[in-house]
Amino acid sequence: MKLIEIVVLILAVLALFLAAVVIRRRLLLRGGGAIDMSLRLRTTRMGRGWALGIARYGGDRLEWYRVFTLSPRPARVLPRAALEVASRRAPEGPETMLVQAGSIIISCRYRGDEVQLAMSSEAVTGFLSWLESSPPGYTLPGHAAR
Repeated sequence: MKLIEIVVLILAVLALFLAAVVIRRRLLLRGGGAIDMSLRLRTTRMGRGWALGIARYGGDRLEWYRVFTLSPRPARVLPRAALEVASRRAPEGPETMLVQAGSIIISCRYRGDEVQLAMSSEAVTGFLSWLESSPPGYTLPGHAAR
């Protein structure tokens, strides 16, 4: 009888965790300016290291939240002033299974490092518009002040 109780308890905890993840996702997407975006955390192996997430535009920064966590804080924060798009491409090899279907991979330079983001083509358009639009007097890396 104890084994059954342990299994039921494990299933209940798992169900609660999944419900909390779904509620958190809805709250993140509800505020507007949020998109589904994968972020490549490790680049040591070709095509590996991708994590699913949600990105929110927070004024002059992009906040990226992992999908499968309950943390209320973003896992990465990328200030607009420090981001510069280097290239874009379609997923290759194992990446096609690790990012959302139809994603485009954007490679950015961020403070001397490479950051790779995967998002839908519609989200790419919004991301590039956000990156290029800036308040008066704000200088985008590689561009003259407006």
